[in-house]
Amino acid sequence: MILRWLLAINVAYAAGLQGPSAVPWHASTSSRSAKPPGSSTSPPSQLSQGEQRPPRSLTGRAGTGAARAERGAGPCPRGPAGRAGPMIPAVPGAAGSAIGALAMAAGNGSKTAGRLYDIVVFGASGFTGQFVVEEVARAAAAAGEGQLCSGRLRWAVAGRSREKLRAVLERAAERLGKAAFGEEVGVLLCDVGDAGSLATMARQTRLVLSCVGPYRFLGEPVVQACVENGASCIDISGEPQFLEGMYLKYNEKAAEKGVYIVGSCGFDSIPADMGVIYTRDKLKGTLTAVESFLSVKSGPEGVCVHDGTWKSAVYGLADEGNLKKLRKKIGYAPVPVVGAKLKKRGFLFYNQEFKEYCIPFMGSDGSVVKRTQRYLHTELQETPVQYGGYVNVGGLGSVIKLMFAGMLFLLLVKFNFGRKLLTKYPEFFSAGRFTKEGPTQKQMDGTSFTMTFFGEGYSEGQDPQNGKPNVKICTEVKGPEPGYIATPIAMVQAAVSLLEDAASLPKRGGVYSPGAAFSKTKLIDRLNKRGVEFSVISKPEV
Repeated sequence: MILRWLLAINVAYAAGLQGPSAVPWHASTSSRSAKPPGSSTSPPSQLSQGEQRPPRSLTGRAGTGAARAERGAGPCPRGPAGRAGPMIPAVPGAAGSAIGALAMAAGNGSKTAGRLYDIVVFGASGFTGQFVVEEVARAAAAAGEGQLCSGRLRWAVAGRSREKLRAVLERAAERLGKAAFGEEVGVLLCDVGDAGSLATMARQTRLVLSCVGPYRFLGEPVVQACVENGASCIDISGEPQFLEGMYLKYNEKAAEKGVYIVGSCGFDSIPADMGVIYTRDKLKGTLTAVESFLSVKSGPEGVCVHDGTWKSAVYGLADEGNLKKLRKKIGYAPVPVVGAKLKKRGFLFYNQEFKEYCIPFMGSDGSVVKRTQRYLHTELQETPVQYGGYVNVGGLGSVIKLMFAGMLFLLLVKFNFGRKLLTKYPEFFSAGRFTKEGPTQKQMDGTSFTMTFFGEGYSEGQDPQNGKPNVKICTEVKGPEPGYIATPIAMVQAAVSLLEDAASLPKRGGVYSPGAAFSKTKLIDRLNKRGVEFSVISKPEV
């Protein structure tokens, strides 16, 4: 039982002490946890009927099937070759369909070249969405200074409330020390419960940044709208069931449309996924196994996490049994073990390197890295890397606290009334580490993360199939506060890579993990420039 308690804690509670939860700090930007109409994502099997309430439609009224845009009459944005593109207002019904056709017809026949926007941030007024908006504004400013090959970055924000969207733009301008944004940034009103509004949004952009969670309830309508209307989509989900469910349902459709659906592009799981690839590239030889250890450090103000993550963890743990069924349905090909098999560590162990106790990281990193390695092996014939991810939780006192917190969490999450208590009073049940208000700026400024990678493999000329590994390497990914600073950086730089490095993306569209999509792009270089730093700690040693 103690082992199960530790697992439960790792899912939801350890984030507040030393590391992230099963659904990362950023994964849920909406307080709603209902399943939207039209979504086929299976609800958790243990959740009661009363827990599945459809989200409110636009501004609380019935959906209209339309997204509306608020823009000035400024100059037309440039097309792909610097030419003026068509001004495409968001309008409902048949007119919206005609506009979508016009957009797809423009720009030398490219499906997305003539669209009004390069990026739309959906869920921009949510807790995490506001920080993503700020980061997109920085990227747009860099584009205006000539730092992007394609020139000016055309972008918009989207959500249910015009007033809240305007407030988010005002906040971003203030944070960047700029005048208020005007006609250069679009404002789209649309709702996750209104399929027509999502379709109209997707028809106007090359790429949607989806910031509305929990994704298991609210993510699929956005993916569906993007795939059906020829837009790519990036999200910051750390929910394995959602991520792999989208692969099962939309991979082939996305390939047919030539669009890229890339999940886990936040703290879960870009540091882990790209960190393994970085370690592989820095080893002179063949990397066959990597272990990562996550440490999260806080300042005097402590660590705080928005309660949306807590809710996602509650529902995710209640539905953990369905993930095995989903994977069986997908029918993954086994990933071969090359070199010495990586030994699994126990559920609790003392790490001599860090002088701390560690537990397995139960989030999406393991499944995401495995999906990437499977793709690199089957599609690019690269040697697959075995991976194990862990979290440093501190001394014995921290372990005891985690054990008792896990007892209570696991007990309550099994029952409907328990889940209601957990989601209604997150601050009480998490000892103040998850709150409805989220972290303060001081708390975020005082928090940072380090993910250390210990890799082993075989030197050049050494056959990985014979003998023991004879070369080791240590690398590191470090950055600012994971949930609301590093995550927006990772998400937006992934978006820039998708837009700028088209020739380096997989040849076919589809549903991809970050490493599968971006292993050949300049994403790591871009992250380094924005403060999420990849480095070699100890060079390969034979």
